[in-house]
Order: sequence, then structure tokens, then C-alpha cells
Amino acid sequence: MSVTARTIRTPDQRLRVFVSSTLKELAAERRAVRSAIERLHLAPVMFELGARPHPPRELYRAYLEQSDVFVGLYWERYGWVAPEEEVSGLEDEYNLAPSTLPRLMYIKEPADAREPRLDELLGRIRNDDMASFKYFSTPTELGRLVEADLATLLAERFDESRAVLEAALASSEGAEAANIGAVAAPAPANDRGYLPLQLTQLIGRDDDVAELERMLADHAARLVTLTGPGGIGKSRLAIAVASAIAGRYPGGATFVGLSPVRDPELVPNAIALALGVRDTGDAPILDKLVAAVRERRILLILDNFEQVVGAAPTMSRLLSEAPGLTLLVTSRALLRISGERSYEVGPLGLPDWSRRPALDEVVASPAVALFTERARAVKPDFEVGPDNQEAVARICDALDGVPLALELAAARIRVLSPASLLERLDRRLAVLVGGARDLPERQQTLRNTIEWSAGLLDEEQRRMLARLGVFRGGFSLEAAEAVAVDSPDVDALTVLSELVDNSLVSQQDRRTWTRFVMLQTVREYALEQLGDDERAELQKRLAEYYLEQGDRVEFELEGPRQRELVQRLTDERDNLRSVQRYLLDTKRYDRAAHLAWALYVYWWVGGHLGEVRKWMDEILDSGTELDDATHAIALYFTTSIGFWQDPDGMVAQRLTESAELFHRTDNPGGEGLAVISLGIALLARLKPEPEQAAEAFETGLRLFRESGDAWGESLALITLGRFALAQGRAQDALDRFEASLTLTRDRHDELGETIAIHHVAWAHLALGASDLAAEEFRAGFEESVELGHVEGVAYGLEGMVAIAAMRGEAERAGRMLGACQTIRTQSGLLNSAAQALYRPFVDTIVAGELAAVFEAARSAGRGLSLDEAVEYALQPVEAGDGG
Repeated sequence: MSVTARTIRTPDQRLRVFVSSTLKELAAERRAVRSAIERLHLAPVMFELGARPHPPRELYRAYLEQSDVFVGLYWERYGWVAPEEEVSGLEDEYNLAPSTLPRLMYIKEPADAREPRLDELLGRIRNDDMASFKYFSTPTELGRLVEADLATLLAERFDESRAVLEAALASSEGAEAANIGAVAAPAPANDRGYLPLQLTQLIGRDDDVAELERMLADHAARLVTLTGPGGIGKSRLAIAVASAIAGRYPGGATFVGLSPVRDPELVPNAIALALGVRDTGDAPILDKLVAAVRERRILLILDNFEQVVGAAPTMSRLLSEAPGLTLLVTSRALLRISGERSYEVGPLGLPDWSRRPALDEVVASPAVALFTERARAVKPDFEVGPDNQEAVARICDALDGVPLALELAAARIRVLSPASLLERLDRRLAVLVGGARDLPERQQTLRNTIEWSAGLLDEEQRRMLARLGVFRGGFSLEAAEAVAVDSPDVDALTVLSELVDNSLVSQQDRRTWTRFVMLQTVREYALEQLGDDERAELQKRLAEYYLEQGDRVEFELEGPRQRELVQRLTDERDNLRSVQRYLLDTKRYDRAAHLAWALYVYWWVGGHLGEVRKWMDEILDSGTELDDATHAIALYFTTSIGFWQDPDGMVAQRLTESAELFHRTDNPGGEGLAVISLGIALLARLKPEPEQAAEAFETGLRLFRESGDAWGESLALITLGRFALAQGRAQDALDRFEASLTLTRDRHDELGETIAIHHVAWAHLALGASDLAAEEFRAGFEESVELGHVEGVAYGLEGMVAIAAMRGEAERAGRMLGACQTIRTQSGLLNSAAQALYRPFVDTIVAGELAAVFEAARSAGRGLSLDEAVEYALQPVEAGDGG
């Protein structure tokens, strides 16, 4: 009996969401919808994402036929009607959408100039029983609606498919039940945590999941370590368990991948990055991490811990200081700290061919089921039957039921029959017996299987595989070409495609680029194939490539590509760390400082200045005689981000020295940043020196202007404006802030624009224009939300707190301030300077009759997630919200 057609998607085949709307009038809304779709790891299908040599109607008809969900956006325009056509492309897309496609419709209001034909179309949509429609007013609101509705739709469809499956299982017997395809549930969308979306069904691990759920139900089991050899399926099992029990943890369940991390001291950084705790260098990242999780009941999945087992005492501290924290760890070795409970993940169950089992018993065994599913991914008509069941059973037995080994072997079914595969596998394994004696037998089998799979590659493909091992955390095609290819005759894309087809490399699609990654076990094998000299040469190439990339993007990071480049560099952060470590270890301090300086904007926006400071400390402590440029950069990074920790010590002297060295090397931008930081340091002293600080600020501004550095000039103007505001010169401050805003808008610097808008609002508030300030705070806040800039969100909330407090809206002010304080604590963005701006407004409420209302609301606000805080802040303010 066949209940439903079985669909197994390869990892690149994400659910597709077709987005229909007019283009220009809803451009911002289309960007918001695209972001919402991609946050759910779905694929947006949008007309503008690629030019194709086909007529438009044929193109969107083809796109619709391949899509899984239809999203329609409508406002005022009906759209263009082509010659000899009766309807616009907008209506045609709606008409052509298959009737089976779920339809989510969103109508923007108000719409004072809506065209009559669009009104007619909307009338049809409202009467469409297959369509769900909602109203919205801003791109931010639309993005939240689409994300929530898609998540609900996926959950509903999963429940429907599960009901069909359960009914089928209830009425099926024997082999028929075993052949029904189950639908794997997507990882829950959770704004309090992140679990990787799993695109394939977890096979043969039901008992493991149940046992681990039972173990973790015991509140005393706060550290559970899944052990086993590489490729046994520890990570996949941990994610499945976390998905099943995430609801027990109000603070969320978050996955932390540690495979690229080699230094145990960087484990807190990796956890902080996953939780959104920023390393700004003003306090040890571990202290910030402890503060962020201390009051939360949260589950962390720490994946691939074996290479950083030296961080085990750090995990012990986290557990002791955060009583609501639970750690689910995957590792080839135990952490061996108090309270640890271990769970050994074994191979998948195998059919016992010595008993000559029946076909249904072979097919139902977990190892054969996994092999079959992965084989169907490359050969959809593959089936296990009487003619090949023995070969398949023996393949699984030869591979000891190790999931990764099964997947690697199954990838060859596209070109080899099971019998041919078994013959080659047996012969290859016979040659490769006798691996390292200190490795478990199953791990030797996995190593041999990887080597066997690599042995099926040609010489160029094997060379590429080995050389790609020098990358950490993945790589782009361009990087592979620069580092791993010697000859222009080598087509890197073709070679990479073969490695992807052989499951040795996987492909990940980002918004506008493609990234490739290797499993850690495959990467380790690849590195083993390199001789010392070749590996050293490749590390040198890797460093040269990223140094060139740093030079290429240094100034682009200050302009319209800023958001995209920060996202790309975030993908590359493990490679950047590896390069910096190589440059420091080889004492190429000038190159290490140069790369740090070139990517200054990325380290700042990404929250990595604390790491940079450590690198520069290492350079200064090396005792090596440094050239002026290197010395200037190292002094700047080690002093500019921590001046308040030593206000009357050597900070001012070191920043002065840095500025002089920058001047000597003809670097006005560096000199400008150093003197601006010097001015701030002079104000932070126990006895502030405002006159000298003002002179430093003006010097910095002059240096930026004379060198044509608009980015630096905009920052200097903000600093001068804050200085003026602190002295009560609000109009002067406004002039400075507005000049900065003009510069950022001219350069399309979205981040700089939000910073400037925020400060313009404070100046207007100081000048008594509270309504205008409220609009600006909200605009800057919404733009920060769109950018995903958490620090900007915090600044925006603080401005809106001041407005609410001034208007006597005690409950609203308290709730937003509580939420903001939680955001700052959990993301490592503590900022006493920011408190000084809103504090006078809050103090007025705290000293008045509404103090109790304010404090109760602040306590409630501390429990809001980031998304909940954003939603609350953007709600219309009801009359009488004074508490």
C-alpha cells in the first residue's frame, strides 16, 4: 500500500516561497519579506534575484510551478499591463498560482490612492477560501507577520503529514508499513535560541533520543556528554534531542559549533557569538557570558568539544555560576569534570546476514534504512530488493553501521551497483587495515572509508581535497582558487562540484554567495595528506589571500556594501583567526597589525575588538622592535577600547604615542582615530580635562576632513556633538549630528546613519522638540532592527524610554528599560555613557508617585526576549498609559 509519494530533498532543495508584488513601490517590503524567509532557512523566489533569458510570463510560471508557498504583497499599484495582455503581471501571478499552493496575502494600509483594478483583485483575494490575508503598515511589521505565518504554516503542514503517517501506520502491516516515508520536522523557530534546521529524517535513533530525554529530565543532570568516534552521528542526535526538549527551557536551546575552534581560551568567545554576547573588549568575555546566562534557564549544545577539552574548567565555572544552565556536549573524549554524565553513541543497528533474514527485516534495519535514503538522494529510483539485499546488508556490515561511512558509500550508488560497490569496498578495506593502534576500531573504519571515497577521485580532485583542509569553518570558490589551485588550467568549480557530489564537501547558499564546508573528520583526513612543506606553503597562501581581501574591502566596509561585507566576513571569522594566529606565530607582526587595521569596521560591528586587543597585546609583549605603523596600530587597539578602566594611568600617554606614530607614517585616518580616543580618555579621568579634550576632538575632525575620510569625519562629528550636548550646548550638538547624518546618507552608510539619527533625536529632545525626537528615535530603532544591529536597538530603546518617561508613561518606560538592560547584559553591550542620556528622565519618575508602577514594569521587561521587546516598543501608545 502506498499512502503518499515519498520526497527526499537534497540539502540544497529548501522549501521555496514565491513572492508576488509590484517592485518599486514595495521595494522595502520585499527586502523585509526576503529576510523573514531566509531567517527560517527557506528559499525566496523573487523575480529580481536573477536575470534569465526567458519571457517574463514563462519565467514566473516556471517559478510558480517549482514553489511551495505563495506570498502576495499589495498596496496601491495594480502594475503594468503588457501589450496584447488583459491583466497585469501582478494579477497574472495570482491567477497562475497552482490551486494546491498555500497563499499568504498581505495588504498595506493606509492606501489613499489605490488603483481600481487592484481593488477588484483584492476583492477576489478576500473571497478566496484558499488564501489567508492580513493588513500591515510598515516593512518591519510585515517581516514579523510573514515569519510568524510561515512558521505556523510549516507546523500545520507537519501536523497534517504526521496525522496521515499515523493513520497509515495504524492500518499497515509488515513491509508495507516500513516503506511509508516519514516527514522530518523542521527545527523550531525560536527567537530565544537557534538550532540548525535538519533537512533529512533522523533514522534509527528513537531509543537514543528517548534515553537522553529521560536523562535530561533529571534536573541534576546539567552536563551530559555524548561520546563516540567521528562520524557516528553525535551532532545529529544532540540536535534532535535539543529540538524535542527545547520547550523545557524558557531561555532557549542554542547550538554552538566548536569544530573550527582550536584554542580552549576561545570557547567562551564561540558561545558568546552564538548567544549574541558581544566581545567589545571592556571586560573579559567570560564575565560577560556568565552575566548573560546567570538568570536564564537555557540549554547549550556544545558540538565537537574534543579539540578544546582544555576548556572543561571554564564549563565548570559556567555551570556553577548559572544554576539554570544545562550543557549537552558532543565529544570524542569526556570533559571529566564534576557532575558530568556520559552517553556513548553507538553505530546503527545492522541486519544479521548470517541468519539469512527476510527482505522486510533487512529493509527495516536502521543502517540499511539510512543507506537507502541517502542512496535515493543521488539515485531516486534506488530500491532494496531480492537481487541486491545481500550486497546492501554486507556493505552496511563492512562499514560497521557508522552513519558518515554509510553516507559516503551511498553517494557512489549513482555510478555503482551495490554488488560493484561491495567489491571495491571490500578490496579497499582489506588494504587499509591496521590503522593507528590508539584509535577505536570503528574510527579506523571511518578513516578507511573516507580514504576509500577519496581514492575514487582523480588526482586533481584528491589534491584539491587535501589542500582545502587548510581552511577552517569553510571557504568560498574564490578562496579555493587562490589557495588550493596552482595552474590556471584547473577548473576549481568543476573539481569542487565533484567533491560535493562525493559528500566530501558540502555546499551552503547564502543570500548572494555560495560557501563550501567540510566535515571535521574529512578535514582532518585531508590535512593528513599534506607534507610539511606543502602545508606551510598553503598556510602562507591562505594568509596572503586574506591580507589581499582585507585591503580590498577596507574602505568598502564604510559604504553601501557594509552589511553584506560584515556578513561575509562573519562567515570567514575562523579563517581570519587562523591567519592571525599564523602571522603571530611566524612573527610577521607587521602583517598581523595591517590585517587588524584593514578590518577595523568588521571587528567593531561584529563585536570582536576584545580578540584584536589580545593579538595586539601579544605583539607589544613580544619584545621585538616594531616598525612605526605596527607600533601605532598595536597601541591604538590596546588602549582605545578600555580607557575607562585606567583613566589616570598610561592610557592618554599611549594614545598620544599612537597618534604621533600614525603621523610619522603619514596615516591621517589612524592619527584622527587616536586623537579622538585621546579626547574621550581625557574626559574619563577622575578630574576631566574638557579643554584639552575639545582640542583633541577638533584636531581629529580636521585630520579626517583634510584627508577626505568621510567615515572618520562622521564619527568625529558625533563625538563633538556628544561633547557639546554634555556641556548643555544643544543647538551646537544638533548642528554636529545633522552634519554627520548628511555624510552617512551621502555614502549610503546604513550603520552610520542609524547612529547619527539616534543622536539627532537626543539633540531635538534637549531643545524641547519632543514629538520630533520621538519620531527620530523610532526611525533609528526600526532601521537598527532591519540591520540586525543589536547595539542600535539598545540605543533606540533608551531613547524611547526617555520619551515615555517624559510623558509620564511609567509602565511603558519601565518595561522598555528592563528589556534594554537585559539586551545589554546578554549581548555584552554594557555602556555607562548611554545611561547618562536617559537617566535624568527616569530619575523623575523614580522620585514620583509612579515609582512602583515603573519598577514593576521594569522587572517584567527584563523577561522579554529581543523580538518581544521590539514588538512591544513598536506598538501604538494608548491614551492614558501613564500607569
